[in-house]
Amino acid sequence: MAQNIDPKRNYEETRHKTGYVTRGESTQETYDRLGFMSGLEVHQQLKTSQKLFCRCPAGIYQKPGDFDAEVIRHMRPTLSELGEYDGTALMEFKTRKNIIYRLKSKTSCTYEVDDTPPFPLNREALSIAIEISLVSKLNIVGEVHITRKQYLDGSIPTGFQRTAIIGVEGEIPLRNKKIRLIQLSLEEDSCREVSDIGHTRIYRTDRLGMPLIETVTYPDMTNPDEVKEACNYIRFLGRSTGKVRTGIGAGRQDVNVSCKGGTRVEIKGVAHSRWIPELTHNECFRQWALLSIRDLLNARFPDCKLWNLTHVLLDLHAFNSKNGFTKDAKANGFKLVAVNLPGFKGILSHFTQPGKMFANELSERLKVIACIEFPNMTHSEEIDPLFTPVDWEKANILLKPSENDAQLIFRGPEEDIKTAIETIEERCRMAFAGVPPETRKSFENGTTIFERVLPGADRMYPDTDSAPIPLENDYIESLSKNQPEEVILRYKRLKDWNIPEDCYTYIFKKNLFPLIERIITELDLNPAFVGKFFGHAVKWVEGQYKPTAEFDYKIIYALLRFIKQRNLDISIARRMLPQVYQYPKMEFESALTSMNYKAVAKEQIVSKIPFLRNKFAEIRLSKGPDVEHNWIMGQLRRQAEGNMSLRELHEAVRD
Repeated sequence: MAQNIDPKRNYEETRHKTGYVTRGESTQETYDRLGFMSGLEVHQQLKTSQKLFCRCPAGIYQKPGDFDAEVIRHMRPTLSELGEYDGTALMEFKTRKNIIYRLKSKTSCTYEVDDTPPFPLNREALSIAIEISLVSKLNIVGEVHITRKQYLDGSIPTGFQRTAIIGVEGEIPLRNKKIRLIQLSLEEDSCREVSDIGHTRIYRTDRLGMPLIETVTYPDMTNPDEVKEACNYIRFLGRSTGKVRTGIGAGRQDVNVSCKGGTRVEIKGVAHSRWIPELTHNECFRQWALLSIRDLLNARFPDCKLWNLTHVLLDLHAFNSKNGFTKDAKANGFKLVAVNLPGFKGILSHFTQPGKMFANELSERLKVIACIEFPNMTHSEEIDPLFTPVDWEKANILLKPSENDAQLIFRGPEEDIKTAIETIEERCRMAFAGVPPETRKSFENGTTIFERVLPGADRMYPDTDSAPIPLENDYIESLSKNQPEEVILRYKRLKDWNIPEDCYTYIFKKNLFPLIERIITELDLNPAFVGKFFGHAVKWVEGQYKPTAEFDYKIIYALLRFIKQRNLDISIARRMLPQVYQYPKMEFESALTSMNYKAVAKEQIVSKIPFLRNKFAEIRLSKGPDVEHNWIMGQLRRQAEGNMSLRELHEAVRD
């Protein structure tokens, strides 16, 4: 088929018409024009000894391939209280997935596989959830009601998650505004996904059932940086109690984004808060691009009900493609189907995200709903076509397209063809309405892909296995005692101590503020030095070395105390740190010995400066103004560390 549209040019032109600019080029005016709006759902695992609704140990993780048994399940939707099915549940049911759970007897029991009713709610978890709710200035509920939230993706074997609202209507302060909180809920964590290929999805159950809090904000953030700041504040607030888990997978956030005229789209399971600005920026523009597509389609089809696609089955052996598209299809016994999309010329190559076009929206749904693995389709507006014009002409003889139509060809097992055609038609019809509400998976590069239909309120219903739990005022008041200082006040104190701002995130992420405050108070050390020691030196060492045993940050308190008791200059702490971090059980004296440290009087070090000046005059090659000074500092630096401050040495050399 001779192309009468240049896909690459069309992609760039529609990118320009959408008004897309990079995040670095964007200002608040950019986001105001788009009507940027975002809210958060921040999840944090609680540091309890047992799971939420059973007595299995929490915090013990199994390695891939390490399991004692496998259980297979098929999920089916159930009616809500109002007698309706949730759209997400229906979508997941349509995938016909075989869900396989890999269980380890040490971390799972019959409750996890829904063969035993839930145990009473873990009271340790409830206490921690109330404490964090109080710190978040939420109003604690008078009675805890446990409800069920449907999850038919298989991440919970029961098909639902038990959850309970603990606090409502609070707020957190940011630098320039306050963000309202809707609620904080206590819920059980889900399984960890191992793989999702075709109609088989595999999970590990070690994380399943661990206590988790979910803090939900109102959509009060009006630019991507505010979203990241709010997310970090909520995370740091939980960590300030010392009662939430940290590390990979222990904290995750779902980010809700919409633009003017768009709808709420949830970016699911964002692993790192640093990803948030780029993800929210691109999602807002993706929705803006979809609204542009909507306007184009409605101009071509004033009555979208009259729009219908057509499809034909192709002879696989009559087609050849690049990248083994048809070769793999033949090897797997797949069918090849051509689809005509009336009026979609220029739409398939329309910009949606950096490096992505509208055709990706179709391909992603084929992967998720029809379970046809990538690459599952090609189309008439590919920048790098898989099929030759001759092959497209063969398909078009059967499809009989009109001038403004677009075409795609997909492959897949015969039993998935019907679902695939329905999925393509459904997504194309959604394009006439604009932005479909959906959940999307995040990537580090700031782009997202379709994950599932956005759940609605129909998936919630009461848990008839769990009785309500009254919360007495005396119990709540007892938990309100000994609360940590507000995170915003700690921010201000770090600033008063002249600690650089690039240290703040690390300090709060690791909940090091109480330790830093203790070091400053008890050891009488310079606050700026202590803050930079943690925020720069300790952070750097963690990225360069691996400890031979578990490293406790309290060791740093002991290290600094040792240096002070020995009357060593505090600068030697930086040299000792790599040794101490790698070998946490090493005696500090041994660390000094391994560094070849020798106690030398300050006067003795300074007395060597005149000799070194004369020596440098004999060997000098460069005429730069600071060459002599830097050379002498280099000769004496190691000897000075621990015996005198480098600032003192610098001044002595300068004089």
